[in-house]
Amino acid sequence: MNTLIDRYKHYRSRNRLSDTYKYQYAFVGIGNHSIMNLYPVLQYLQVPIKYICCRSKGKLPLIEAKYHGIRPTTSIDEILDDDDVKGIFVSASPASHFTLSSQVLKKGKSLFVEKPICYTLEELRRLYDTAKQYGSKVVMVGMQKRYSPLSDILIKKLKHSELISYHYKYTTGLYPEGDALVELFIHPLDYVSFLFGEAKVIGNRCIKSGSSGITYLLILQHDNITGVLELSTAYSWSDAQETLSINSKKGTYTLSQMEKLEYASKTGSVLGIPIEKIIPQNSTDTILYKRNNFIPSLVNNQIYSQGYFNEIKAFLDANERNGGNRSSIRDMFSTYHLIEELGRI
Repeated sequence: MNTLIDRYKHYRSRNRLSDTYKYQYAFVGIGNHSIMNLYPVLQYLQVPIKYICCRSKGKLPLIEAKYHGIRPTTSIDEILDDDDVKGIFVSASPASHFTLSSQVLKKGKSLFVEKPICYTLEELRRLYDTAKQYGSKVVMVGMQKRYSPLSDILIKKLKHSELISYHYKYTTGLYPEGDALVELFIHPLDYVSFLFGEAKVIGNRCIKSGSSGITYLLILQHDNITGVLELSTAYSWSDAQETLSINSKKGTYTLSQMEKLEYASKTGSVLGIPIEKIIPQNSTDTILYKRNNFIPSLVNNQIYSQGYFNEIKAFLDANERNGGNRSSIRDMFSTYHLIEELGRI
């Protein structure tokens, strides 16, 4: 038994050491999100980053001191004209993403761009046409929830479930620094589009409170399920909530904060009478996934459970090894149709 364990550990170690990337990349943006959620993944995977680009010349010596061997620059053209750079990560100010993405695509380079890739459906169509015209190999939008391990489990379960309805609560504090609909609520709108397909808004109410508080109460109709959503910046950042409850014929799936996925089965009925009313039974909840805070490993890190690790790895694999892409520009059309419709409310 010990021999088998040692062989497995040896195989696992060799497999991880051989998982390398050979192309050179550049990163545009040095904000808090990039530093906290994206750069750690790139460093863990030992991705060859040749450039880091930012707008402030004052940051260049700081970047050089912190990220050894990476060339800091304020010139996007320097990066675009470098044939050695095969892919570019863009995570700058949201308002700049459309312009930066257009520039990258016109050079035919692979692009990973954080959400939002743009602000309107028309801009999205233009980027799609540009990518086709100039032949970019991979274009991926950073919708990390699509790449969460919880999503992998949920998608498999939903394929074999007779769906009825869902409730999605996504609530934060005020968001005065940007457009909450495109920069925040794009997450739940994209996620339900990913899970259930295209949707139509069949009921809505928009409530504005204070200077930047906004709440959308929505009813969405998909092909095989109806959903109720509350999207709001009228709550609190210290107690921000994201919960998704999906009701199926045989049970209910509950996803909490992209960290825990549970399933509660139903007892069924006899002649239309619930069995639980005839024979009292304790409900049985099955934990399908839960982030383990005890063991400090990769799979128990929030960057992994939220999907940041897998989305970046998917981009690299798609660029160098013909891997899959769950968030191409084409995949974003249903999401932006919803955003455009809600923007008219």
